[in-house]
Amino acid sequence: MARIIPVDTFDCVVFGATGDLTLRKLLPALYHRFRDGQAPEGSRIIAAARSEMDDSNYRTRAEAALQRHVAKDELDPEQVRRFLACLHYAQVDGAAEKGWEGLLSLLAESPPDRIRVFYLATSPDLYGPICRNLAAHGAITPQSRVVLEKPIGHDLASARAINDEVGSVFAEPQIFRIDHYLGKETVQNLLALRFANTIFERLWNADVIDHVQITVGETVGVEGRGGYYDRSGALRDMVQNHMLQLLCLLAMESPVTFGADSLRDEKLKVLRSLKPMAPHEVEQLTVRGQYIRGAVDGRPVEGYLADLGAEEPSRTETFVALKAELNSRRWANVPFYLRTGKRLPQKVSEIVVQFRALPFTIFPADAGTLQPNALIIRLQPEEGMRLEMMTKEPGPGGLHLRQTGLDISFEKAFGTRYPDAYERLLMDTVRGSTVLFMRRDEVEAAWGWIEPILDAWEAKGDTPRPYSAGSWGPTASIALIERDGRTWHEDLG
Repeated sequence: MARIIPVDTFDCVVFGATGDLTLRKLLPALYHRFRDGQAPEGSRIIAAARSEMDDSNYRTRAEAALQRHVAKDELDPEQVRRFLACLHYAQVDGAAEKGWEGLLSLLAESPPDRIRVFYLATSPDLYGPICRNLAAHGAITPQSRVVLEKPIGHDLASARAINDEVGSVFAEPQIFRIDHYLGKETVQNLLALRFANTIFERLWNADVIDHVQITVGETVGVEGRGGYYDRSGALRDMVQNHMLQLLCLLAMESPVTFGADSLRDEKLKVLRSLKPMAPHEVEQLTVRGQYIRGAVDGRPVEGYLADLGAEEPSRTETFVALKAELNSRRWANVPFYLRTGKRLPQKVSEIVVQFRALPFTIFPADAGTLQPNALIIRLQPEEGMRLEMMTKEPGPGGLHLRQTGLDISFEKAFGTRYPDAYERLLMDTVRGSTVLFMRRDEVEAAWGWIEPILDAWEAKGDTPRPYSAGSWGPTASIALIERDGRTWHEDLG
């Protein structure tokens, strides 16, 4: 059974409470924490948005969201009733200076030393105005924290501007820049794998590892987020945050302690050691694509432009593959291949650590082809790890070798439901633990590496390469890795 770490009574104020993120992710996550007894009696969720409604209206909407996004066997009627009773609604425009009376009145009902979590599930351009208004109305206390959803800006300059605005009213330890990938159990298990197991840490270097692949595939298209996505694209939406954070955890040196700053110091070193791409290198080291009409799971789907409802061509990429390298002794000449996209064949997030081939073999040629070892770390859909290794086929008919997998499914191994990443991260904000959140300099270092790629694409001015929905992206992404004598891992899922 999972160990529950108690937290203090809290108020969680969610700005953007009628939006998709709140209804699809935050409310279900909070329900699970309430259901499992992790929210003390008296804790409240205050939904803040511009829509005109009262507590009853919002509770009805929240209940409908739970029915859609929580498994039926996890919806206990009494627990749902108690959870909904903790919900309150305040109509407020976070960017406006006036109209805060309802929210301030609700906050005044709690003791002044109560923990206050302000979760900004809004557009990033509202982060600064909301924080300034919270300060102007005296809503920020020493026990307050603010949670910022990604993306933090759309380039380095805007990220710095947001960090400056938020940092002018909240101290850095009060700012929680959330990347939900860091809340996934398998991502946290990367730290356990590397630093709690001697066998792997001693192998974790360029002497033994040939290359690393990180794949994040989605079967969906833009799903009603076309306005946001067409201004963002796959590089900003996935690589700048989720995928670079995974790369950091894979590549970083051992922190001195498990403390937040110690861990984030090591991640920052990785980001700063990424080899920058010169404009003439971007074309060789990156591939961007955009899906066209095709089929996913045997179902015909439209292309990106049709999903947008656009009549003019778009230069926004829905797929990106790239080759990254690090200027470090541990990872010298070990490439990291990253790819992500929408309308791919499978919804899967997976890391492949490919070890080097044996320099020689003692086995006869008819024993079979020796395959190098690989460690496959699955983030979704089923979290776990698999170590691919050579073994002898059973039987007395001679010595025949084949590759088999030592497979660990975390859910089966521990016999428990794996919580959603937001469940862990939301409770960490209440505890004040910033270990699994990004620090300001991390965000800006990531943008510093990504921005030259964006600039080179913009300067070239061409459109992304088309790929059929249901495929693994443009054929150029295959060439990206195969010209190095390697190939994408295809046994995904």
